Amino acid sequence: MSSPQPPLADWVGRALVVGCGGIGRALLAELEQRAPGLQLVGASRHDFRRDVRRDSREDVRSGEKASWERVSHWPLDLTDDGSLARLGDALQDGPPLRLVLNTAGVLHDGTLRPEKRLAQVCRANLERSFAVNAFAPVLLAQAVEPALPRQAPFHFASLSARVGSLGDNRLGGWYSYRSAKAAQNQLLRTLALEWSRRLPLGCVSLLHPGTTATPLSAPFQASVPPERLFSPQRAARHLLAVLNGLGPEQSGGFWAWDGQPIPW
Repeated sequence: MSSPQPPLADWVGRALVVGCGGIGRALLAELEQRAPGLQLVGASRHDFRRDVRRDSREDVRSGEKASWERVSHWPLDLTDDGSLARLGDALQDGPPLRLVLNTAGVLHDGTLRPEKRLAQVCRANLERSFAVNAFAPVLLAQAVEPALPRQAPFHFASLSARVGSLGDNRLGGWYSYRSAKAAQNQLLRTLALEWSRRLPLGCVSLLHPGTTATPLSAPFQASVPPERLFSPQRAARHLLAVLNGLGPEQSGGFWAWDGQPIPW
């Protein structure tokens, strides 16, 4: 992919990273080093900066060397409409929102587990997966839309997963997660078409980060070859490199960590 616009390092405005777990935090750290013109906000239910202080020695060992001086935390619960509305209101004060990266997702949580067969599918788990993996990204887009610039490029990107591809589904299973990610893909593809008419300088992207060593993938890492299990820092570098090669002409695409398109 060619670079159709100035790199993120030259952008001026605000960047919002939603979900401040492993990949989200690594993205903030990478942006702090590489995008000096962007005010950085991490939005999540819990203030990740407490974890940063607690885990600072581990961060240094893993290569995460951010100072966090340019990073603010804003509270956000993606499943709460009032919380999304408060985020939208807050974003309208200050610089334009040039970059939104949604990294929030759920694969296993409490009784929620990837299903191996039909008998394990239940309504509660479907609803939980869809609430976070499908509904939240498009409702986030709705909340932040007023803060997006009309006269400058911007990115709205959300983490999807290769298992959400219908064309690439050869193993089955994981009903809730697969279907919720596929639904997210359709919702944001539809959003991209609308914004291409109303906000033509914007780029909406669905990104597969590869298998990354985070709590989300922890129960499944044993079967992943070491060279295919990425650190959060490596995943963040991949994702920002992909975004640097995308512009409005590619809006609505589904991309792997190496910049290759993924079939729907």
